Amino acid sequence: MDEKEKYEKLKHIVKIYLPDDVSIGDVNLNSNFTTELNINSANLVDIVLDVEDEFDIRLENEDMDGMQTVKDALAIIDKKQNEKA
Repeated sequence: MDEKEKYEKLKHIVKIYLPDDVSIGDVNLNSNFTTELNINSANLVDIVLDVEDEFDIRLENEDMDGMQTVKDALAIIDKKQNEKA
């Protein structure tokens, strides 16, 4: 799976948790989950769980702490998938 496919899959996951005042068009690599996309902490946990399922990885607490932006999330996904390989 290439980076574009991972990005699209992640956007699809995030879309479910976006509040009504934020559209999927607002999501880009530099989008901060909490400050720009207005995703609350409970929904951020749900996103992490969905990412684990979708990409078949396990995220640790320190991974979640480092997942501030969409780009951060993709980097963590890459790292975890490479560790599994």
